[in-house]
Amino acid sequence: MKSPDKNKSLLGVFILLGAILGSIAGEILGSSFTKLSFLKTAYKVGTASPFNLDLKVFNLAIGLNFDINIMTIIGIILAIILYRK
Repeated sequence: MKSPDKNKSLLGVFILLGAILGSIAGEILGSSFTKLSFLKTAYKVGTASPFNLDLKVFNLAIGLNFDINIMTIIGIILAIILYRK
């Protein structure tokens, strides 16, 4: 059962850390071992170019890109499992 002190922002932090650590692990393992080079392959998800809003006083550019590899997904899943415990 979920305790009341665990909240959704903590879950977000766990997921973010799991994604970052998973990506780092994928890069290290993919670079170190030739048989595991597929772990380093990342897929880009997001906008190809940012949305630009030019108001003459300032220019606002909004864009979001994710580079997801297999270890990123595994890191997120492990983070969710650790959060539930």
